Amino acid sequence: MTKTAERRPPARAAVHPVPAPPPAADRRRRRLVDQARAYGFLLGGLLCFALFSWYPAIRAVVIAFQTYTPGSPPEWAGTANFTRVLHDPEFAAAWRNTLTFTLLALLIGFAIPFVLALVLNELRHARAFFRVVVYLPVMIPPVVSALLWKWFYDPGAGLANEALRFLHLPTSNWSNGADTALVSLVIVATWANMGGTVLIYLAALQSVPGELYEAAELDGANLLQRVRHVTVPQTRFVILMLMLLQIVATMQVFTEPFVITGGGPENATVTVLYLIYKYAFLYNDFGGACALSVMLLLLLGAFSAVYLRLTRSEEGTA
Repeated sequence: MTKTAERRPPARAAVHPVPAPPPAADRRRRRLVDQARAYGFLLGGLLCFALFSWYPAIRAVVIAFQTYTPGSPPEWAGTANFTRVLHDPEFAAAWRNTLTFTLLALLIGFAIPFVLALVLNELRHARAFFRVVVYLPVMIPPVVSALLWKWFYDPGAGLANEALRFLHLPTSNWSNGADTALVSLVIVATWANMGGTVLIYLAALQSVPGELYEAAELDGANLLQRVRHVTVPQTRFVILMLMLLQIVATMQVFTEPFVITGGGPENATVTVLYLIYKYAFLYNDFGGACALSVMLLLLLGAFSAVYLRLTRSEEGTA
């Protein structure tokens, strides 16, 4: 006869105690540790900016009022550096060339990226391929790009004149002609830098609601009317910011005149930044170079402040 199993009460599920919330002191300590870690990561970036951006800028302002030569103690010169730079015959030519370059860059280099972005935005096939093709020039080092265009512009065996001869068209001196050198440099700068601008425009265009285009089409708007009344107003903020950045960048053009033309011919491509380079490294006049740098800094700062003020006031009234 089998024994009946001893009846036992059902086992109760283990009850885990709910951990008590950490005290306020522990929470504050943990918050302080997190903040200290975050500021520690930011400290490296702040040190880099302070060492390589802020200190050189402040030092340049100080040297602009000194007679400074590497290896010898600086001497206070007051405004003598500014007076000497203002009376330099190349001063007026450098500012004229820089402003002309900026104007041509706005006429040529500002419209082309926007049109390319509109075209790429309408593509239905191979869109990624053409984006890569447009962005490829940005990945080429600026000096390499300038050297390629220098060979392209060669009046003898350059590819540009060879193509014109093949088409039975008159050739040009390109970067070797006083009348065409600056325009040639604008083409180089536009080709080398428009890839990033095109991608930014593409991102802005893709954020425009499609319903607006559909409503415009129902109202009978053609392509140009849709661009004027839908695309431009919806991407206005991006257009204004890119215009400001392009003006600031083109006012500091240096690589193209330095590599391709050397400031020539007949000072036709001497820019403000190239003149700063000549003062510092050819004339060994760091005081004059810093004085010219301060002038450029003040002009760009004043222009940026006025530009942002005007755009903000227009946005407020819109």
